[in-house]
Amino acid sequence: MEELQKKTGYRFRDQGLLRQALTHSSYTNEHGSDRLSCNERLEFLGDAVLELASSEYLYSRYPDLPEGDLTKLRAGSVCEPALAEVARELKIPEKIRLGRGEETTGGRERPSIVSDALEALIGAMYLDGGFEEAKRFIWQFVMKNLEHRRLFIDSKTSLQEIVQNRELGGISYELISMEGPDHDRIFTSGVLVGGVLMGKGIGRSKKLAEQAAATEAVMRIRGEELNERGKDVSKADRSPGI
Repeated sequence: MEELQKKTGYRFRDQGLLRQALTHSSYTNEHGSDRLSCNERLEFLGDAVLELASSEYLYSRYPDLPEGDLTKLRAGSVCEPALAEVARELKIPEKIRLGRGEETTGGRERPSIVSDALEALIGAMYLDGGFEEAKRFIWQFVMKNLEHRRLFIDSKTSLQEIVQNRELGGISYELISMEGPDHDRIFTSGVLVGGVLMGKGIGRSKKLAEQAAATEAVMRIRGEELNERGKDVSKADRSPGI
């Protein structure tokens, strides 16, 4: 928790709130604790704080955008895959207290769990330090690199455009697995480009899982292109001068 407070730049007066924000319901269930001591209530509060702070950010930064465009930008900025990415950057997954069952089934890497923990952290900051502290955190960590976050609005469309422009072949999505009870299903999907698996994604619906898989594929293709450019530059640097 000390490392997380250094990364966020916020020190909790009430360390119990931070501990609760990082406590999943599977942990309290296995340890016989009060269910209200897990992070679900804080996540509920943090979700509302996140919506208000992100809306204010976009409203002030894009004064000429209509409501519909602002709504799309916000959706891409605070959706589950985007929040999970922020949580991983802050190394939140490794700090979440999970039950053994959830741990063994890969819960620490599940986007729904880590994104909920991030929202719970925001809710805890709001209770501990007020809206301005929570807003500072949201603006600094969630709303940063907004152009990159736009990818999450519709990553399937982004992937389609990239693949078509580069003539990489056809795109197909496959359901890899479906776990959990009917009311809490977790889907894992893969996306193939030209018959090659380019990304995997996890979500609470097939659509979300496919979006997450497409996001990974887009980032992989872009990363490979950057590596190729780097090799070309390196070769040019080594070539003898005239």
